[in-house]
Amino acid sequence: AVDGAKAMTPRARSICKLSAALYPFGAGAAAVNVFFASLILSWIGLPVLTPVQSLGGGLLVGAPMTWAFACHIRRLMDECERE
Repeated sequence: AVDGAKAMTPRARSICKLSAALYPFGAGAAAVNVFFASLILSWIGLPVLTPVQSLGGGLLVGAPMTWAFACHIRRLMDECERE
């Protein structure tokens, strides 16, 4: 059996580490955006989310957003290393 962590490329490990480091910030930013979106959507009759519900939504939405941001940062790092 091949260990999953050892089978990853150094670039993939770097993205995982960046994602882990940035996730608290990404989840927090997503939670704020989910809450404000619920405030705007209340104008059309939808309920306003509680802060706890917004935090839960931020935890879910923050993961893929943070992964995408970590991939972007890794691409920038690769570009800087080539120059």
